[in-house]
Amino acid sequence: MCCGRGGEVVAEELVRFNSVHKAYNNITVIEAMNLSIGRGSAVALCGGNGAGKSTLLRMLAGIMLPTSGSITVDGILWKENRKAYAEKIGYMPDDYRFSAGLTAMETMTFWAKLRGLGKERAAEVLTLVGLSNTGKKPVTSFSKGMRQRVLFGQALLAKPPLILMDEPTNGLDPYWMESFVSLVRGAAASGSTVLFSTHQLPIAETLADRIVFLKDGGIVLDGNTADIRSAYGSDGLHEVFGELFGLAGAGNRGKS
Repeated sequence: MCCGRGGEVVAEELVRFNSVHKAYNNITVIEAMNLSIGRGSAVALCGGNGAGKSTLLRMLAGIMLPTSGSITVDGILWKENRKAYAEKIGYMPDDYRFSAGLTAMETMTFWAKLRGLGKERAAEVLTLVGLSNTGKKPVTSFSKGMRQRVLFGQALLAKPPLILMDEPTNGLDPYWMESFVSLVRGAAASGSTVLFSTHQLPIAETLADRIVFLKDGGIVLDGNTADIRSAYGSDGLHEVFGELFGLAGAGNRGKS
């Protein structure tokens, strides 16, 4: 058997979920989750609407706390040392309300200063994401794909050990999809762990070393991407998704 339910063995553990449970108004969103993620890997979270992908990322980012259980990043608990925990993470949300009137450079410089970095790093990151020539154009006037690139850039600013991204490829054109894949692979090769949610199964299959499938707040399949591909044949993740969730055309499903 190629895969398990959250029991993937990892070397040099960076992230650990230990019996994590999350509920809203007595409705369970994440249930008894155990998950370990190693350093220098790219891991995709896949699942249908309401599977728990965004909730998992927000808890890991420290934006919300689990109802019970614990989450550690590099051995650090958020509630014990919030500053040290936050310094380990770069987080790209699925949406963000940008300040009106600020340019890409002004926005990135603001975020850089929050990380103790200067304009030089802000400019470097804008070049990485192809936004160095946007001049005085405010970010609020950017296309969806351009705003996504700004958010991706801020997640890379401090070169954190852990990069979290919620549906990062939404709105990206084909050219920048290729650049995104290259940048994520480069971050992982440099030792960062990249954990991202996606409803685009080809992106997960292309980019991730490991794929974690979520359903109803739990892990239903967790395995190495190559092993999953080998086990399920040429149809790849579409076959897996259809088998696990009983869905046709899974690659075109909406996000959670």
